[in-house]
Amino acid sequence: MRVALINENSQASKNEIIYNALKSVCDQKGYELYNLGMTSTEDSNLTYVQNGLLAAILLNTKAIDFVVTGCGTGEGAMLALNSFPNVECGLIADPTDAYLFSQINAGNAISIPFAKGFGWGSEVTLTYIFEKLFATPFGGGYPVERREAEQRNKKILDDIKQITHKDMLTILKEIDQDFLKEAINRPNFKDFFFNHAEESEIKEYIKNVLL
Repeated sequence: MRVALINENSQASKNEIIYNALKSVCDQKGYELYNLGMTSTEDSNLTYVQNGLLAAILLNTKAIDFVVTGCGTGEGAMLALNSFPNVECGLIADPTDAYLFSQINAGNAISIPFAKGFGWGSEVTLTYIFEKLFATPFGGGYPVERREAEQRNKKILDDIKQITHKDMLTILKEIDQDFLKEAINRPNFKDFFFNHAEESEIKEYIKNVLL
């Protein structure tokens, strides 16, 4: 599994703490982890809305399997990610949230409230969150006897999102192009994206935007 960490501006100073906690768990599971920004407060600005856009591009081109993001409350990033097709992002505040999201909702992204109660020992809490998130294969159900109903509901939600959302290529064409270019014109994102994204009209469009 390929996992991406994407921090926005207000929480950029915590990137190293979050990355180290996530990497310790990814290393145990044998997952590949990529730190796609903001890696420091000196990086070019990245908002939680742009987090949603970057996450959607990565997930829709299969460059990444799972995205870890967040903001001060986690709410903005969660809403931004869920505004795009083929992205299912949960708001995760503690290890129980992480485990239940993975087992019941089986999404492909989480948003964490990095400013709420973030203090002494927070790196331990983050590690516990990531351990529970990736503890067992997604979609196992909780309680287990509810698995079939939960899997059925997830399929229904996925089908509904295909109706209620435009496709990703259309979104990229209709979105403000300056906003799009500002989000994607980042060295660590570009290098990763063009090396890992599947060949598609989305990838070709991104390439042309950056010309």
